[in-house]
Amino acid sequence: MIRIHCPYCGLRDQTEFTYGGDGRIKRPGDDASLTAWNDFVYTRDNPRGPHVELWQHSAGCRQWIKVARDTLTHEIIAVGTMDDDIEAKVADPDRGEVEA
Repeated sequence: MIRIHCPYCGLRDQTEFTYGGDGRIKRPGDDASLTAWNDFVYTRDNPRGPHVELWQHSAGCRQWIKVARDTLTHEIIAVGTMDDDIEAKVADPDRGEVEA
């Protein structure tokens, strides 16, 4: 069982959360082409290793959070609010680890 540290509620089981997708994908602008929208909706990488994801604490505070997780080992590397810069911690693990 994966345990995720919600920044608002504390340590919880993964079953309380709903996966929301890749945390690094940016929404295209309103004037973007259909190709850009198609890529945004349907095209996804299948990364191996550290990856930033969006999760919603659906059975708790209902807040969206960012979770840096190793997709190979399922180890939680860092957790933060939507405003936190956890992407840098994935790129540079020596920068420090947020309690997971």
